[in-house]
Amino acid sequence: MSASKITLHRYGTDQLSTIRPTLVGVYAEVYEKEIDEDAFFSVDRFEGRLTGHSARPSWEAVVAYDGGEAAGYAYAAALPENTGWWAQMLQSLPAVDTAEDGTRTIALFEIMVRAPWRGTGLAQRIHEELLAGRTEERVTLLVEPGHPKVMDLYQSWGYQHIGDQQPFPDAPIYATMLRTLR
Repeated sequence: MSASKITLHRYGTDQLSTIRPTLVGVYAEVYEKEIDEDAFFSVDRFEGRLTGHSARPSWEAVVAYDGGEAAGYAYAAALPENTGWWAQMLQSLPAVDTAEDGTRTIALFEIMVRAPWRGTGLAQRIHEELLAGRTEERVTLLVEPGHPKVMDLYQSWGYQHIGDQQPFPDAPIYATMLRTLR
């Protein structure tokens, strides 16, 4: 498939009910193997995380469509003051690096592309569209270190690995990555 015919649509929290089935359906397809192997990746757990993430007023999603078919998406929200995001780091970071005020850092919670559109550059298009127009000074994301090609891809987009964290007791240990936006 070609990413050139793709249209990108931005959604806010007020439109979640419209796109929730799409987000959950794409997640279930992309994580099919993990869902069968680990309860952390279950659709129910994903829906719980989606509900928590989208409760933030700054939450936004970008969904890519090829015709009427969803090809992938990403969603993010600003980290609030007193966020637990940095508290889960396995190695402490300096307080100056973890101070949040609700406008400093956007957390990219999910980015995924369905198999037919992988390798087309679509993930980067979705990513950059989601960040376009955001006012935060930096963006952070988590990636499983067992996926070195994905980590390399994020590094090619300007992210740096700043440490590791385990966001939930039953979650994998994730590499925490950070990229300056402004």
